[in-house]
Amino acid sequence: MKTAEDLRQLLTRIDRKGYPAYKDTKGIYRFQGFVLGIDHVQGDPFAAPSRLHVEVGGKTAGFPERLYDKEHKRIALQDELIRQFARASGKYSFQAKGSGKSGLLSVTRCGQEVLERSACTIDEKSGDVVLRFEVGFPANGRTINARELSKILFEFLPQCVQKSCLYRNLDERKTEQIMELAEDQAYIRRELAKRGLIAFVADGAVLPRESGISQRPMKGAVPFQSPETMRVEMDLPYHGKITGMGIKKGITLIVGGGYHGKSTLLKALELCVYPHIAGDGREYVVTDPDAVKIRAEDGRSIKHTDISMFINDLPNKKDTHAFYTEDASGSTSQAANVVEAMEAGASAFLIDEDTSATNFMVRDELMQQVIHRDMEPITPFIERAGALYERQGISTILVAGSSGAYFQIADQIVQMDRYVPKDITEKAKKAAESYPALHFPETPVKLPGFQRRPKSNPGIYHKGRIKLKTMGRDGISVGNEHIDLRYVEQLADSEQLTCLGYMVKFAEEKLLDGKRTVREIVEEIYRLIEEQGLEVLTGKDLPGNLGIPRKEELYACIDRYRGLRL
Repeated sequence: MKTAEDLRQLLTRIDRKGYPAYKDTKGIYRFQGFVLGIDHVQGDPFAAPSRLHVEVGGKTAGFPERLYDKEHKRIALQDELIRQFARASGKYSFQAKGSGKSGLLSVTRCGQEVLERSACTIDEKSGDVVLRFEVGFPANGRTINARELSKILFEFLPQCVQKSCLYRNLDERKTEQIMELAEDQAYIRRELAKRGLIAFVADGAVLPRESGISQRPMKGAVPFQSPETMRVEMDLPYHGKITGMGIKKGITLIVGGGYHGKSTLLKALELCVYPHIAGDGREYVVTDPDAVKIRAEDGRSIKHTDISMFINDLPNKKDTHAFYTEDASGSTSQAANVVEAMEAGASAFLIDEDTSATNFMVRDELMQQVIHRDMEPITPFIERAGALYERQGISTILVAGSSGAYFQIADQIVQMDRYVPKDITEKAKKAAESYPALHFPETPVKLPGFQRRPKSNPGIYHKGRIKLKTMGRDGISVGNEHIDLRYVEQLADSEQLTCLGYMVKFAEEKLLDGKRTVREIVEEIYRLIEEQGLEVLTGKDLPGNLGIPRKEELYACIDRYRGLRL
């Protein structure tokens, strides 16, 4: 391993040379208190910044083992170190001058969710800390300005490492509180399973967000207050006693007038499959981690999916046991989304009437009388929701503002009144008695099979490689294939999409052999990541811009991959 002095001398030699000479800096260097790795050097000052990492030994970092001895605590601590490095590096970014991205010093920006990211890893056994970040290597035009890079690497970077990676320099009480919150959140998650709940929303939680483009809590928002009949109490390991609304397994209906908080509650439930940071307002809102948001998605691709439990006997004679289309309708897309979520192992469906296909969700009594069942190929979700829970254990939480049909099958009905929930189950059930009952067929439900076995697609290679590109939160490109992920609403961060791109690329290169099912492919990817880390997808030079998505989102990505060969 080279020394910091070796790097200093190298920079002196290449100063004022052409920009490509920066490539000679790639390597590993020992600094005082940490090791610096220069993993990838940008091609010119206007290109994507250079990728670097620092390694701090466990003894030097000094974090007590109790802060990272469980997975959820380790992920929470990693998240905090990224945020600390971001704050420290933000003071120095662009302090070194030059052309293009010269002087940039940055790490990934974390949102309100606590995700496992490649930007920081802590070894569970040794406590070693690895932090990955980006630096814009300075230049004047395309001439190396090594003196400015020396300033970054020998002055700014050691300060950032000192402030973010050493336990003795952090706020000890705040670091303890991060661990405590992670423990409390994990406790609530375990209690959901024990108590037969799908979700818990703590009293005092702040669910509304600042704006449509900000996930920060809204100032002055009405704090959540659970209905007495749905209130549960938990005794958390650190926070102590806490109360809130427990949503039981089964079919739950959320109703109320417009702008009273129905969709706000559902949005909180769909994103609280992830832990949230302290101060978010939703840190004690916890949803079963396998709950999946379902919606209509006009125009999406569907690849040989069995949607026959919802759609059959189409006039064009299309086979709905292996349905294929490159331009799905609202009803066929929502049917596919339900079936694919079942394949992914969903524990609950989270559905908003506003983003659903009406004809997929319900057919009222009058419509049933006018249009005979034999003339309607769609079996609406209302006729299947009960069987899905009874036979598959899949609950449903549905937001409805215009149709009262679901009153008849709901196990519990919550009315949002000015952001305050009220249990109106008995009142709504009694009101429903005076309306004609919906008639459901008595034919048994045939559940779909999941035996799709994809093969690799050689058409996505370019000069022997598969290129990847992430388009923010909208989608990814794998080779020349675009995967539209705009409506996979539980993806919380663009870094999860980047990781999905690597996962699909890895599957194309290693796993799509026509023998493995989609489920076997997904399970194998996550098994390998658990055993070998994200490097199994990317190679040894792991970039610092990956966030691990849930398995459910990888299923959703594969299902929307138009290049998938079956």
